Amino acid sequence: MRNARSVVTARHRWAALAMRALLACGLLCAAATAAAAQQKASPDDILSAVVRVKTFINPDGRTVATLGREREGAGVVIDTSGLIVTIGYLMVEAHAVEVTTRDGKTLPADVVGYDPDSGFGLLRTVTPPGLKPMPLGRTTELKVDDPVLVASNGGAAGVTAARVVAKREFAGSWEYLLDEAIFTAPPNPAWSGAALVTRDGRLAGIGSLIVGDARGDGTPSPGNMFVPVDRLGPVMADLIADGRLAGPARP
Repeated sequence: MRNARSVVTARHRWAALAMRALLACGLLCAAATAAAAQQKASPDDILSAVVRVKTFINPDGRTVATLGREREGAGVVIDTSGLIVTIGYLMVEAHAVEVTTRDGKTLPADVVGYDPDSGFGLLRTVTPPGLKPMPLGRTTELKVDDPVLVASNGGAAGVTAARVVAKREFAGSWEYLLDEAIFTAPPNPAWSGAALVTRDGRLAGIGSLIVGDARGDGTPSPGNMFVPVDRLGPVMADLIADGRLAGPARP
């Protein structure tokens, strides 16, 4: 038991140190706005915005055969009311959702909306979770070789340091296309819905996949693929209002 506690404590200390190092990176000082963001965001604030998401899927759902009736991953709180962005395949066709915070509190949540084009899903806790939301960043400002953190559910134990290794098109076999997906390495094994966090503590993307060719240069390069958060802004209002994008439903 003592050894287990030591491992957890060591992981927590490592994650806090990694986050502080990222937030205090010398490049951060180049921009006053980024410096202001650093003052507002502590490592604990950033980690606490990442929550565990567990979904229970309609047994007649079309995705049950491939994705299962119960799914788990991460989500990121992005406003004080409990709005959470996650990867859509975790919650599509869900009839019930549970969200667990870093301190172990479990809250029921509702499905707000799903956009199959971007891959984003939105949830909202039934009551406000009392967590500081993670501010949204701008994916266009994220460059190849930038240091980032990948934060999944599980608190400090779910956090890994990584670098952006590519920003390129991604075409999925399920009629899914991203003009500029973000690829990072090394991979975080708990990628589903994980937060891609920039050096100034902002959300740059949501974890979608683990891949074997993150660099895209034909050489083995294990990593993760993230949906860029810039795709969220244009669809968020429709998802909140109607649960989907305005216009004809996708077949």
